[in-house]
Amino acid sequence: MWQDIKNFFFWLFSDELSKNQKICTTISLAWIILIGYLTWWNGLKSFAVDKSFRWDEWFWFGIVPALAPYLFYYIWKNKK
Repeated sequence: MWQDIKNFFFWLFSDELSKNQKICTTISLAWIILIGYLTWWNGLKSFAVDKSFRWDEWFWFGIVPALAPYLFYYIWKNKK
């Protein structure tokens, strides 16, 4: 399994991606960055004393939705 993940990342950063795959990857990365920025901004504007970055919000609203389609693709892809 770890070898498959390693190969996926090597493939992801190679020049073998189609235009559609590049668009989907760009949208996912932009989503993660946007949600990270909004989480940071929301933390700064909070009325609470703690102004730190909320990692749990960023993980559940940024990372998980951005990576879920790739996880479903990996699970359901044809093994042939």
